[in-house]
Amino acid sequence: MIHAYDKVYLDKARTALGRMLDFAVYDLKYDIAEFFDLFIKSGVAERFETGDFTIISGMSGVEIAYKVLEQSGVERERIKPNYTASRSEEFWTGWALAYYQWETSMSFAEIVQYVPIKDILALYQPYHEMDICQFVDKVTAMYKAAKPETNLKLLRQKAGLSQRELADLSNIPVRTIQQYEQRQKNINKAQAEYLVMLAKVLYCEVGDLLEKTE
Repeated sequence: MIHAYDKVYLDKARTALGRMLDFAVYDLKYDIAEFFDLFIKSGVAERFETGDFTIISGMSGVEIAYKVLEQSGVERERIKPNYTASRSEEFWTGWALAYYQWETSMSFAEIVQYVPIKDILALYQPYHEMDICQFVDKVTAMYKAAKPETNLKLLRQKAGLSQRELADLSNIPVRTIQQYEQRQKNINKAQAEYLVMLAKVLYCEVGDLLEKTE
């Protein structure tokens, strides 16, 4: 599996995202979903998830929180953070979510589109006491339940094409397309030429066709 960025930055990234959410909720008094939406829309999330080391290892969580506000056009007087004696549920949420994003290479926006951050927060009990891999499996199950359709099917429907029309335009057997859409075949293991032809017809990148949670 191709991860979002080099693992050498992962621990710092997890701590930074956890601290950002803790600070945003307890010091800046934001609702966690509201602030995470700012994080995504500000463009800071994209820099984080693509491994911009100036963000994931060059800034503290508090600094990232203020960067989010700055990029969102929100002016806030800087305050001294009150560090909690133990990890808060919000800290754990960011800490665990950063790992999930690194593991799957999905964007934060796509993750929370199907698994809202408050649903992730609600997993604190009992998952904060479990191995992170069990958290990954749980969120993946929630993601798949909320998004039963494959990326191929969604892109085909967006293009307004039937399976037969896509097959004719891409020169790929219609049965193969059906198998990819029904997950009878793993599109991540498809022939490179098939992926290129599908991407060309659907006007997307090859990576858009892949299933990140397989």
